[in-house]
Amino acid sequence: MRIAMIGAGYVGLVSGACFSDFGHHVVCVDSDEQKIVALNRGEIPIYEPGLAELVARNVRQERLAFVTDLKSAVKGATVIFIAVGTPSRRGDGHADLSYVYAAAREIAAALSEFAVIVTKSTVPVGTGDEVERIIRDENPDARVAVVSNPEFLREGAAIRDFKHPDRIVIGTDDAHARGVMAEVYRPLHLNTSPILYTDRRTAELTKYAANSFLATKIAFINEIADLAEKVGANVQEVARGIGLDNRIGQKFLHAGPGFGGSCFPKDALALIKTGQDNEAPMRIVETVVAVNDQRKRAMARKVANAFGGNLRGKSIAVLGVTFKPDTDDIRDAPSIPLITALQDMGAVVRVFDPVGMEQARKVLENVAFCENAYDCARGCHAIVIVTEWEQFRALDLKEMASIMVCPVIVDLRNIYSPEEVERAGFLYCGVGRPKSPAY
Repeated sequence: MRIAMIGAGYVGLVSGACFSDFGHHVVCVDSDEQKIVALNRGEIPIYEPGLAELVARNVRQERLAFVTDLKSAVKGATVIFIAVGTPSRRGDGHADLSYVYAAAREIAAALSEFAVIVTKSTVPVGTGDEVERIIRDENPDARVAVVSNPEFLREGAAIRDFKHPDRIVIGTDDAHARGVMAEVYRPLHLNTSPILYTDRRTAELTKYAANSFLATKIAFINEIADLAEKVGANVQEVARGIGLDNRIGQKFLHAGPGFGGSCFPKDALALIKTGQDNEAPMRIVETVVAVNDQRKRAMARKVANAFGGNLRGKSIAVLGVTFKPDTDDIRDAPSIPLITALQDMGAVVRVFDPVGMEQARKVLENVAFCENAYDCARGCHAIVIVTEWEQFRALDLKEMASIMVCPVIVDLRNIYSPEEVERAGFLYCGVGRPKSPAY
């Protein structure tokens, strides 16, 4: 099957590469000429484990191509995916749909045969209706079916998520479009991946509901962590105790500095806005967003508490700037407000991340960018672990302590046991766990 993927960003590139690996012929189109030139040179603009090899293999086998000309990409395509960005709109938090609607207009102008138009981008309820209206207005003779097919990809595990999904959600009332989408996902259906067929608006709402619910789990366990610290309990054991209940589940119950990334923050805001517009306020989600925003800067107070609340003149090593490991994405990462708060308190901040340094340099100011974790810790008064990269899990703690002015670890991801850290000579502080006696 011939597929056109409009947008070669994170979702479009991963989806296009995976579809081509299924045996489909995929053309990814993007208006960013430099990105397309780079992709045709084999350069991948994002960090995602396994993606470079997947793209190279399918380009080599002539199942995957990259172009800037939308008309040529759409010509002859049976399925056209819209996978452009929908960032939060400044001022009101609503999803910015300008790129989606612009893509719909360009597609309409290029159509000459029947095609299934699929919104892969995360969009508010009713966007598919508007996409269909735009196409009908721009090209009254167009023969199309507009389908919603939200993505559920985790950065850092996107290829596995695409090829081994928990579910595939397809929103359409058109029988022919349903058959076409079944063929698109046939390899996954044969692997018994469940396909949920529903109406378009339900599919659109499902994506926002899923991300907002996961964000709620994170915010909930973070508040439990705060309480655990006050009453002398261990949040990790609490999380295990409730997570073993099948009605709750163990995932997304890891206490930390708050959620970030390209999905949860903007999708929660968009759901809140949709609720307001439809007189069905999302009070729980509103609280989740407020709690999460406050938490990110509050983490700096954990560091300050180790020094009697005074960080002026102290050097702080921040390990990890990306919002999670195995990605270079720092959008809405907890590290950014944390670093800003540390600087506001008068601290000197040093930073290291295995992958995210290039992105960090674009947004962080007045910080020292270091070559590795040990370089980052040298001469510092405290280490703050913000992102749970694998290489941060096996640091030589005794060496770390020997090169620091004051060996303090603030472990915002609870990747170390307090006993292990204290044996190496550190003062330890985790999240929702017992503190070192001197802390």
